[in-house]
Order: sequence, then C-alpha cells, then structure tokens
Amino acid sequence: MRRTAPIAAILITLAVAAASWVLDGSHPRNADFASGTPANGSAEASARAGTATKPRPKGQTSGNFDFYVLSLSWSPTYCDSDAGHGNRVQCGTGKRFGWVVHGLWPQNERGYPQDCESTEGDRVPDSIAREIMDIMPGMGLIGHQWRKHGTCSGLPMADYFALVRQAYDTIRIPPQVSSVRQPLQISPAALEQAFIRSNPGLAGSAVAVTCDSQRVDEVRICLDTTLAFRACPEVDQRSCKRSDLILPPQP
Repeated sequence: MRRTAPIAAILITLAVAAASWVLDGSHPRNADFASGTPANGSAEASARAGTATKPRPKGQTSGNFDFYVLSLSWSPTYCDSDAGHGNRVQCGTGKRFGWVVHGLWPQNERGYPQDCESTEGDRVPDSIAREIMDIMPGMGLIGHQWRKHGTCSGLPMADYFALVRQAYDTIRIPPQVSSVRQPLQISPAALEQAFIRSNPGLAGSAVAVTCDSQRVDEVRICLDTTLAFRACPEVDQRSCKRSDLILPPQP
C-alpha cells in the first residue's frame, strides 16, 4: 500500500490537470470551435472570403508587360463541355452566343504576369459588368479575368473593361464563321486565314487557333498596347496542330 500511494496521487494530479485543460478551452481544437471555425482549413477560406472587397497585395508588378492577347472563345464548344453544362448564363436555354471574349491578357515575349498588385477590390461592380456582359457572359468569368489578368494591365478596373470592349470591336469576325447553324469542318490554318482576310494588317504570326480533341476552342490575336496587330511567336507556336476541326453549331 505504501508503494501504491504515490502512484495514486500522481494519477489524481494528472486527471485534475487534464480536466482543467479541457474546461479552459486551451486545446487547439477547442480554440477553433470556440471561434466558430472548424480546425479543418476553413479558417483560410473564411479569411479569403473576408478580403473580397479589399486591395489585393500580390507579388507581381502591374503594368509590366509587352503586349495583349485577345482570346475569343467559340461558345458552343465551351457549352458542350462539363463546365459549360452547368453555366446557365452563357449556355442556358435560349442562349445563342458565338464568339465571346475569354479574356484580354497582358503578355510577355515569354510567359505572362498574373494576379498583380491592385489598389482596387477583387469584386467587379454590377455597373461595370453589365456593360460587358454581351461579349463576356458571366459574372464569374468577368471577375476571374479581372483578378488574374486585368490587375496586371496597370489600368483602373473600369478602363480595363473599356479596353476589352475596344479590343473586341477592333476585330472583324469572318462572315463564314460568325453564325454557324450546322457543324462546320475547318482546319486551323483555314480559320486563321479567314480572320486574316477579314482583318487588314493581321498576319499569321499574330494569330493562333486552339482546339480540344476535335473542335475549335479559341482564336487568340496579339495586339500591342495601342491595339494594333503585332507578332507573338510564343503564342503562335502553340496553335492547334490538327489538320481538321469541327466548329459546333450555335443552338
């Protein structure tokens, strides 16, 4: 009995300490739940949500780039994808979009900047978005393009989207692919030539066609900061190499 008494005393002491540790909330998991945030990474998500309208401290300097890439997406190809099936704004019943703006991207001769420093918030106000929705359908698309690319333009948000509109209006869509009612078989080279013929001054070195396994995805056109056509070897080299593609019809 003399030997077990010290052991019993130690066990009692440990039990009391453990109870007080739980009751005072000093356990890390209790601290998380006490603050209303589970200890499973949701704190980070809550922090991101809380900064949606604050300036964006980022690593790359805004306005430091060589030229723009105007990316025109063929909407029926996107709408036939898994992502498009859930997008009612662009792909819902009665939507008949053709060539829409995926983005106007600041670009360097090699690579491109993204997620740059900005004194403006992440959220694009409805007043600005409504002015561009006819060619850039969807608040999600508009917001993402501003955060990832627009912040690197060195322009205020409203001026950047005004430039998107101006760039889009600069391009003449070839008549044979402006409205497609039946599946159209076309090669990347033929599609490039159609854009070149419709846009005086546009050269093959300034335009690229992208594709998925068998369909036209986008036409990307390189512009300098005054929106004049200019060569872009890195972009051009990534043009689709397939011999024939399908341009899916609009609904």
